Amino acid sequence: LSVKYRVTTQDGLMAGGPMYVLERGMNAKWLGIIFAALTAVAAFGIGNMVQANSISSLVNETLHISPWISGSIMTVLTAIVILGGIKSIARVCEMLVPFMAVFYVIGCSSILIIRADTIPETVVLILKNAFTGTAAVGGFIGAGVREAIRYGIARGLFSNESGLGSAPIVAAAAQTSNPVRQALVSSTGTFWDTVVVCAMTGLVVVNSGAWTKGLNGAGLTKAAFSDLPIIGPIILTVGLLTFVFSTILGWEYYGEKAAEYLLGQKVITPYRILWVVF
Repeated sequence: LSVKYRVTTQDGLMAGGPMYVLERGMNAKWLGIIFAALTAVAAFGIGNMVQANSISSLVNETLHISPWISGSIMTVLTAIVILGGIKSIARVCEMLVPFMAVFYVIGCSSILIIRADTIPETVVLILKNAFTGTAAVGGFIGAGVREAIRYGIARGLFSNESGLGSAPIVAAAAQTSNPVRQALVSSTGTFWDTVVVCAMTGLVVVNSGAWTKGLNGAGLTKAAFSDLPIIGPIILTVGLLTFVFSTILGWEYYGEKAAEYLLGQKVITPYRILWVVF
């Protein structure tokens, strides 16, 4: 739908997404305006500060580097890339994404191979508690089916953005005239994000048993990856750094196009500067 209802901007680039679908496909421009406004604002949380916080927390936990330092470095790198526009963002992500996926999957696989004898128990534990909840020590105390479903939806939405409407914004910039082909290409992102990367991360975390110690966030993940001495924390840090940086770049584009839909091309540069500041 995003490819089908996209438009060509004054500078010859493609612009699309749910706001254009709502306006041009459903004749509901007011809904398009609401979607664009919420996207332009939400991007600062979902795709900017949350991401920067996750990597600075991990780097602080693993390498004892102050968030002020890691945040400053990320700010400079982000500015260098996004001030160059969509082509610059695409170029960097094209290099980062294949590397981070292969590197991270190899790292997770290595940890799981080392603990292969306990994998069946881990899978049983996950499936069992997905439907019954557990009273184990740690973050899952008192968690029932309702909470499991609520967190499942939240984590699923956060991991691959399915149904959120953000990914179609960048899909509209694809150099294709076939909407169905682009839809098939876009669906592979969901598969790799959740079915492969998140599933492997979940297996590593549950298999480690670190979740029973009351840890959460960066501390929990670090403890799980520490099963692979020295190399484990490095895999986690490099993997998360590349995932986070590519997400920050991608979400800047989502927010920028939403703001452009509302206020025109004059808003692009101020939006990029504001993004770097955040």
